[in-house]
Amino acid sequence: MARHDWRGSQSDFYLDTMSTHKVIMEEKTRTCSGMTTRILFAVFLLFSGQRFLFAGDDEKWNTQKSEHFIVYYKEVKEDFVRKTVENAEEYYKSIAEELGFTRYNFWRWDNRAKIYIYNNAEDYQEKTGKPSWSGGVASYHEKAIETYPWAQGFFQSLLPHELGHIIFREFIGIQNNAPIWLDEGVAMYQEKFRRKDIKKKLLKAIEERKLIPLTKLSEINIMFVKDTEVVDLYYTEAISVVEYLITKFGRDNFVRLCKALKERKNFDQAIEESYRVFKNLEELDKGWLRYVKE
Repeated sequence: MARHDWRGSQSDFYLDTMSTHKVIMEEKTRTCSGMTTRILFAVFLLFSGQRFLFAGDDEKWNTQKSEHFIVYYKEVKEDFVRKTVENAEEYYKSIAEELGFTRYNFWRWDNRAKIYIYNNAEDYQEKTGKPSWSGGVASYHEKAIETYPWAQGFFQSLLPHELGHIIFREFIGIQNNAPIWLDEGVAMYQEKFRRKDIKKKLLKAIEERKLIPLTKLSEINIMFVKDTEVVDLYYTEAISVVEYLITKFGRDNFVRLCKALKERKNFDQAIEESYRVFKNLEELDKGWLRYVKE
């Protein structure tokens, strides 16, 4: 089961799957050039599978159901539960529409995603075993999120980011050749505030000859990069490339790319089959660079 811990300012993410994949993620607040930036790291590793009993399986919960979600809660105010349902549905629809996945209509009836809301931070920590800095945990395979009322950044960051990951992975699967920057670019693209000043940052990087080629971006193990400027640029580029692929060429082509990755084709082959104008990652890099300079 893939699990993803979240904290609004500093957190370690540990995703454990029942397949052979294990994902380790980490988020830290870093200060660079006088600005504090929240950074998310991700790296896929291979380990043996390990089963995890979901924290809410053996407990009695109240439920509130919507078209695509079931929210589980106990002593939580109805207004927070209602806001959670409304935000989750809005994000689901906007993410599916933005990525071109609307026609596939994931998560209906018994296949709905689950959101567990514990009574408070203490209850969440006791039941999940998570540390005090954790504001939520997401399970990709179970399509489930655990949190508590008003966890820092839940509605603005955690919810759209995790739903972006889960919806993307629901479509393409876990075991494939999708580069980590694409996965992170999709997820972070859902946090609307992150799109601000992207072009300005990239043009500055180009001027200073610091822009990272996409071939290099695909090779970087971002979890172990200590240079905050490189880390910030990594995610800025990831968001920009996703924006380029979707806005410049349309959602249908992006869906074709995702289908090719789902079929476990390598990224060069997937890009060529989906977009035609690119034969490989290097050509995508050139096209994206022209887009940034427009």
